[in-house]
Amino acid sequence: MTQESPNKPVEDASPRQVQIKANDEALRGLYSNMANVLHTQEEFVIDFLNVFPPTGTLNARIILNPGHFKRLLVAMTDNLGKYEAQFGNVTPSEGPKSKIGFEA
Repeated sequence: MTQESPNKPVEDASPRQVQIKANDEALRGLYSNMANVLHTQEEFVIDFLNVFPPTGTLNARIILNPGHFKRLLVAMTDNLGKYEAQFGNVTPSEGPKSKIGFEA
């Protein structure tokens, strides 16, 4: 008979499913035609913007720790590869020609 250490959690082999709640507004989603990525040592910040010159709006700001950011980057790269395998290569959009930033 083996004895479990009191400091070691007992591993449960059964898969767990997390139930995610979302309201109708969140499920509709938001359109973004531009994103800005910033970082500090502790976190990455992704601002999703909808820019229609001469103005634009910040639709969402997502803050991630570096580990989650890297997992997101891997998942996005994987999904882009699958998309291109099915529909053909994606040509990157042209960047903005004017300076875009926030007003105080």
